[in-house]
Amino acid sequence: MGRKSTYSNALAERICARLADGESLRSVCRDDQMPALSSVMKWLDHHPAFAEQYARARACGLEAMAEDILDISDNATNDWMERHGEDAVGYVENGEAMARSKLRVDSRKWLLSKLAPKKYGDKLDMAVSGSVTVELVRFADPTKP
Repeated sequence: MGRKSTYSNALAERICARLADGESLRSVCRDDQMPALSSVMKWLDHHPAFAEQYARARACGLEAMAEDILDISDNATNDWMERHGEDAVGYVENGEAMARSKLRVDSRKWLLSKLAPKKYGDKLDMAVSGSVTVELVRFADPTKP
């Protein structure tokens, strides 16, 4: 049996709610209760109200992704492991978990900087300030006495 492919406002709202929570469209469309990614792309072309709702949900999803960065950074779960043995007693740093957290943060930062560069991209200050003084010097005309 095929997946849902008929557009409805209720289904569009469910898709947009998940996007606004920061979930990717690809992830939403993997759900058996959701339409295929290709169907959603067609709906964007054929339903202007859905396209607007989708754009707002995507913007909210970027905000959720930015907040995820803080959550990931502040979460120290699994950063330390308890070790028992001759050479290691107590807690040791779990480098794998810490590296994974760093990758998750860096991936989100990169994606945000590409999808919303004005808001999340690196800002370069190209403003020039200060003053310039120009002094004009008049040279004598050698052909005139």
